[in-house]
Amino acid sequence: MVKRKGVESSIALADAAAMCNVDAISAYPITPQTHIVEHLSEWVNNGELDAEFIPVESEHSAMSAALGTSAMGARTFTATASQGLALMHEILFIAPAMRLPVVMAVANRALSGPISIWNDHGDIMCERDIGWIQIFAENGQECFDLTPACFKIAEDKRVILPTILNFDGFIVSHMIEPIEYWEQETINNFLPDFEPQIKLDIRNPSTMGAVGVPEIYYEARIAQNEALLNSKSVIKEVFEEVTKITGRPYNLVESYNMEKAEVALFMMGSLTETAMTAVKNLKKRGIEVGIVRPRLWRPYPTEEIIEAIGNIKALGIVDRAMGFGAQSHPVASEVKSTLYSSDKRPVVCEYVIGLGGRDVRIEDIEAMFLELIEAAKSGKSQPVKYIGVRE
Repeated sequence: MVKRKGVESSIALADAAAMCNVDAISAYPITPQTHIVEHLSEWVNNGELDAEFIPVESEHSAMSAALGTSAMGARTFTATASQGLALMHEILFIAPAMRLPVVMAVANRALSGPISIWNDHGDIMCERDIGWIQIFAENGQECFDLTPACFKIAEDKRVILPTILNFDGFIVSHMIEPIEYWEQETINNFLPDFEPQIKLDIRNPSTMGAVGVPEIYYEARIAQNEALLNSKSVIKEVFEEVTKITGRPYNLVESYNMEKAEVALFMMGSLTETAMTAVKNLKKRGIEVGIVRPRLWRPYPTEEIIEAIGNIKALGIVDRAMGFGAQSHPVASEVKSTLYSSDKRPVVCEYVIGLGGRDVRIEDIEAMFLELIEAAKSGKSQPVKYIGVRE
């Protein structure tokens, strides 16, 4: 029987990680992620979870410890946000190169400066090219459902790559929602025991993290990229299995009200749920608009995005991070490249919204949709618009 609890999303994610029978947790506190590792420490302290809880002195050390425990064959979990993720940067590249299937939750938060503890996607957009699988959850329920999915994907023998589960800091992390918990038996049946393909073992010595001389480095990087690209089919399989278990649709890319829409917004994270309300409001006025919302960010789901966009006349691409000095901001640069490689060329308008936790109102999103309708009529793109910036 499914248990439904009113619980903070961070706590639900921590419970899900514990129910996955993690062996090692490397932990360093940073707002708004801290509740996850705090709650996992309670699981371990109370004797409910037989795992090594490793408190470290920094996020750099947290990721270093995670690589060590994973290399020893332990199912490993950690979590961070913002400056913590940035401090891990040096070590993040090593996990996929060494094929260590660490799972990390990232409570997305703005980067300094100025100092901000509030939500945007600046932290993860700086880490697009680290070689990790990257997934976005929109709400607390998805945080719970996708945590065991991340372990299953990362540890699959066809994948063996580290995986990040992104979710919006505060907006999701600290939100109390009614969340359906899986039964422990369901998770046990869904997630097999971790069988490391390579590990450090004094009885069977091996080398990990060796120097890559010019004669092998190039080929090693190409092989790593191919492994990440090939993981997409496994991710799709696992998402389909989660859908069967929960009855909730999990696809690499989701569409909302796209059947009759001639314009759409492309966006990720919790803001999509706010945008759905804007879609409903416009629908009552006889205006059909839609949303394309990727759940998978890396490997980038090119074909699925092209299919979801369809034959609309105008597409608004929403960024919640800055691409300093670039022609387009992070998400827009990716999507525009996708459209360039296809025969589908809607008018494209770019929007930057919600930086540093700035409120985004339903009215703001409705206005964006109405601008897209005008752009579709004129056939002309508009310069990047920074929504909600004070005059």
